[in-house]
Amino acid sequence: MRVLLDTSVLIGELPPPDDVEAAISVVSIAELHFGVLVADDDDERALRTARLSVVEATFDPLPVSVEVARAWGQLAAAVTRRGGNPRRRQIDLAIAATAKVEGVPLLTENIGDFQIIDDLVDARRPSDP
Repeated sequence: MRVLLDTSVLIGELPPPDDVEAAISVVSIAELHFGVLVADDDDERALRTARLSVVEATFDPLPVSVEVARAWGQLAAAVTRRGGNPRRRQIDLAIAATAKVEGVPLLTENIGDFQIIDDLVDARRPSDP
């Protein structure tokens, strides 16, 4: 089964399930770079840099295409209509939009981040692909 990994899975304690064909969004690369740049501790920065290097060597990230941008806008509008604040979760929505356009489940450690749009995006825990 093909899936999109949320950044939370990339930085999580457990690896993604072995029985999936995993992809990532280029947005996760941005999040990982940000994490390296804001790390205050040298050891933590080294750990994050190593993780980023492995992710960049392992994946060919999916881009934010015009189609993804449209889906991102639609998801943000749905969050707004449902009483949420899409500005707080723009990165999550971009990753969710990528999964929606690709037609694949989004594996995330933060399932609650996607509850407000759970009818629009198939978000699952890594243990439930």
